[in-house]
Amino acid sequence: MDNNINDRIKFFSGRFAEIKREISKDIIGQTDVVDGTLTAIIAGGNVLLEGVPGVGKTRLVRSIGRSLNLQFSRIQFTPDLMPADVTGTNIIEKDDSGKSSQRFVPGPIFANIILADEINRATPKTQSALLEAMQEHRVTAGGKTWVLMEPFFVLATQNPIEQDGTYTLPEAQMDRFMFKLIMTFPSQEELRDIVLITQDTNEERANQVIGGSDLLQMRETAKEIPILDDVLMYAVRIVTATHPELPTAPETTKNNIRFGASPRSVQALVTAARIRAMLDGRYNVSYEDIEAFAAPVLRHRIKLTYDAIMEKRTIDQVIAALISEVGIRRFSKPSSGADRNPFRRP
Repeated sequence: MDNNINDRIKFFSGRFAEIKREISKDIIGQTDVVDGTLTAIIAGGNVLLEGVPGVGKTRLVRSIGRSLNLQFSRIQFTPDLMPADVTGTNIIEKDDSGKSSQRFVPGPIFANIILADEINRATPKTQSALLEAMQEHRVTAGGKTWVLMEPFFVLATQNPIEQDGTYTLPEAQMDRFMFKLIMTFPSQEELRDIVLITQDTNEERANQVIGGSDLLQMRETAKEIPILDDVLMYAVRIVTATHPELPTAPETTKNNIRFGASPRSVQALVTAARIRAMLDGRYNVSYEDIEAFAAPVLRHRIKLTYDAIMEKRTIDQVIAALISEVGIRRFSKPSSGADRNPFRRP
């Protein structure tokens, strides 16, 4: 490895550690979620955060926005929210001579980091207003196409328990999230520390660490990490193994999965694995890097069969079993997938 690459890897891991250090001022625990969210942001992907109320979903996103020194925008999704409330709308103005003209007023989507709070509370019509922005980083409104500023990310939150007044996200939109991360209930010690922090102040205390140009530089550096064809094909085999209609589908898939993951899953696995390799100081992607992100990449892209649901199998359990069946080697210890830290070596 030449010194130039070595220096960039050190810069990459150093900046990542600084961001995490600032976020830890506001968020207690949730290490896997913080690591996964930052990985997706560096990769240019969107994140769906799921958790019960009060575990810090919104606070995490706001803290990340402060530490990255990027333009932050929050959209509170409600049933009466309209697409124009997200993307913007045309207004009619008159000049001094009385001549009318139209002017486009940008909506809150025109920012770097978008917090789509409780995204499943808006109607499908409003949810679809995010589709073009999430995938193509542009907005079509008023007969014109507007390119969004880079970097651009959508970090959405949803409550898995409360279903009244909510609308399930369609598969096309779920597929545009690079990761689905689960925020778990804190331990007793973490809950104690959370109370102490919030008693002091409810405001975020994270300081600005890097800007948009540094973030884009980190993204380009990650793209340079090479990946062997065997490792790439391993990611491909994992994704294709989620499709029960294929003749090569393993038994785990045939018995538990109704619909498989999309090609975007392979892209997400490889991109995230490159970032993990850099954070580990390696200039190559390993099989473990691919396995580590199987759960956050696949858990929102596959659908379980009715029998699997009735037998109370979780998606993470099915993914872990699938990796064990398809993988070159099994996990070193039993795991549901959700409790495996992608940044902890096996």
